Amino acid sequence: MAKTTNAPTEHEQTTILGDFHTILSEGEVWNIGGFKLQDGSFWQYREPNAVVIVRNGILYVRAPLSRKHDQVQILDNAKHMYYSAKPVEVPENGEISFELNIRARSQNTAPNDLYDGYVSLNLLDFSTGGALDFFVGNDTYASVYAVLPFPGVTVPETDKTRYFCIFKEDQKFAAREFNNYKITYNRAADEIIFYVNGEEVRRERGVPVKFNRFTVALGIMTEKDLTPQGSVSVHGQTVIGEWSPVTITVKE
Repeated sequence: MAKTTNAPTEHEQTTILGDFHTILSEGEVWNIGGFKLQDGSFWQYREPNAVVIVRNGILYVRAPLSRKHDQVQILDNAKHMYYSAKPVEVPENGEISFELNIRARSQNTAPNDLYDGYVSLNLLDFSTGGALDFFVGNDTYASVYAVLPFPGVTVPETDKTRYFCIFKEDQKFAAREFNNYKITYNRAADEIIFYVNGEEVRRERGVPVKFNRFTVALGIMTEKDLTPQGSVSVHGQTVIGEWSPVTITVKE
C-alpha cells in the first residue's frame, strides 16, 4: 500500500494597521515619533504647523518644515512622524510583509533632490538599530536598508561594518500619485525584498543582523548631512504626505 505523506501547509495571517481616525489619541494606535535624550528630555518629530486630515481611511499631512537639530543627524532628519503604538513581532521562520499606498508632493524643495523633502514608510527595530524604508519624493523614490545608531539603542557588535545606510534611487513609478510599496523580511533566510506596484525592485541577501520587531513609522523627512555650522535641512519647504493603512502579512 502506498504511504501518503501530508506536506506541511503554509500558515498566513493578515492584520491591518490603520485606524487613522484615532491619530490624535496618542498611544491608542499611533504615537508621535521621537527619541528620549540623555538629559531626560524627549525630541519630538512634530511640526508645529502641520495640518493633519483623515478622510476615507487615508492619513494626509501637510507640513511646512521648521524643525531641525544641529548636533544629531537622526534627530535632524525626521520632521513629522508617527510611530505604531505597539511593535510588530517578526516570526522566527517564514516571512513578514508590510504593504501600503503612498502619495508624496512637495513645494520649494530643490529640483532633482529627493532628500530635500520626502514622505516615508519606516520599519524600525529599536532592539538592533535596523531600518527598512521607502522614501518617496516628487519624482524619485528610494529603498533604504540600514543599521543605525539610534539614540539609546545598543547595536550588536560585529567584525563587519556595524553601522550602514544603503539607498537605492529609482524613478519608475507614477510621480505625485499613489503607488503601492511593500517590504518583505525573512528572518530565517536573512533576506529583504522591496516591491513597488507589485514589481520586485530590490533584494538584499545575507542581512548581518537578525531583526526582532518593527515599529511602523509614517513620516515626513529630509536627509541632508549636518555641516560644521549645524543643520541645513530647512529652507522653506512644504511636504505633503498621504498614507493608506498598512497591511501586515505573516507567512509561516
